[in-house]
Amino acid sequence: MSFRNVCREYRREYSREMIFGLVLLMLVGLSTWLGTYIPESLYLNGITQIMNGCIATMCLAGAWLMMRHSEGMKIRKIWVMVLLVYAVFATTLLMRVTSFVDQPRTGFMSLQGWQMLVGNFLLWLLLLYPTEALRPGWLNLSRAILHGLPVVIAFVVDEVTSIDLRIILALYPVVLITLLAQHIRHYRVWCEENYSTLDHIDAQWIVRYIIMCLFDGVLFFTLCFVGSISVAFTQQWLLLLIIGYSTEQILFRQDPQFLELEVEEEEPKTTVMESNVEYRQILEEWMEKEKPYLNPAFRLNDLRKVLPLNRTYLSQLINSEYGCSFYQFVTNYRIRDAKRLLHEQPEMKMQDIAEHCGFSSPTVFARIFARETGKNPSEWCAKQDANETI
Repeated sequence: MSFRNVCREYRREYSREMIFGLVLLMLVGLSTWLGTYIPESLYLNGITQIMNGCIATMCLAGAWLMMRHSEGMKIRKIWVMVLLVYAVFATTLLMRVTSFVDQPRTGFMSLQGWQMLVGNFLLWLLLLYPTEALRPGWLNLSRAILHGLPVVIAFVVDEVTSIDLRIILALYPVVLITLLAQHIRHYRVWCEENYSTLDHIDAQWIVRYIIMCLFDGVLFFTLCFVGSISVAFTQQWLLLLIIGYSTEQILFRQDPQFLELEVEEEEPKTTVMESNVEYRQILEEWMEKEKPYLNPAFRLNDLRKVLPLNRTYLSQLINSEYGCSFYQFVTNYRIRDAKRLLHEQPEMKMQDIAEHCGFSSPTVFARIFARETGKNPSEWCAKQDANETI
C-alpha cells in the first residue's frame, strides 16, 4: 500500500477521533479563558468544592455499578480500584485536608514536589485501564510499578538533594501517555490475529480516552508552572468527563476481546512444529468444504473444530504457513469468492455479494476489495471485461 493510501486509511479510521480532539481542544481553550474571570474566593470557597463533590460522587457511584457488573473480569476490577482512589482523593480535597493550588516554593515552579508526585500518581492510575484493555494479560504489578518508578526516583532526588528535578515531574505524564499510545498497534495486531472482521471491535473509544488523558497531562504541566485557577478549573471538569465517559463505555460496550478471551492450556511445541504440513492440509480442506469464512463472526478459535491446538499455536500456524494474520488469511478467501461472483454473476448487487462472501456490509466489502486489489469492484469488473475482449 502506498504512503498516500496509508494516510487516507489512517484519516478514514481515526477521522472521528481527530474531530473529537479538535472539539476538546476548543473547549479546553475556552474554559481556560473563561476561568480567568472567576474570582479566587469564589473558586476556592465554592466552585472547587462543588467539583470535588461531583468527582467523589461519580467515582463512588461508578465503582458501585462496576462491582455489581464486574463479572469476575480483571479489567473492570482495575477500573473499580481507580475510581475508589479518585473518590478518596476528591473527598480529601473536599474536606480541605490539602490543596492542589498552593503557594509556590522557591524556584520557577508553582506546585511543590509532593503535589507533582500526587498528580503523576493520579494520571498513572488513569492509564492502567487502557493498558490492560489494549494488551490483555500484559499488565502485571511489576510492569505497573516500573512505569511509575522513574517519577518516584526523581521526586526523592529532588527532595534530598539540591538538584531541581521538578521539570521531570511535570513532563512525565506526557511520557506515560506516549508509552500507552504504543499499545494501540499491539491491540490492532491482536484483533487481526483472532478475528476475521475488525468492524465494531477496534479501540476508537480508547483513542478518545487517551486524547482526554493527554489534555489532562498538558493541563497538569501548565498547572505546575503557573498555578492558575482557570487551569485547575478546566482540569477538574475534564477529569469529570474522563470518569463519566470511561465508566459508561466500560459498562456498556461489547468488546469480544474481553467477552470471549479464554484461558487455554498450552500444547507442546514439538507436536505443532512436526505436524504443520498435515495441519495445513486439514485446514485448507475444511475451508474449501465448509466455507466457515462466509460467516462474518468467524474467528480464530473456530479453527479448533478441526485442529487440536490452542489460540496461541493456531495463530503461529497461520503466521508461519501463510505469512499473514488470521484476518488477512480469511480476507483472502472472501476476496477470492467475491472475484468469482463478480465475474460469473455480474448482475448481482454489491450488497448480495458482500453478504454471500462474509463481509459485514457493502461499505466494508468495497473498502477491503479496493485495498486488496487496488480497484473498487466496478473498476475491477470493467478491467476483466476489457481483458476478455482483447
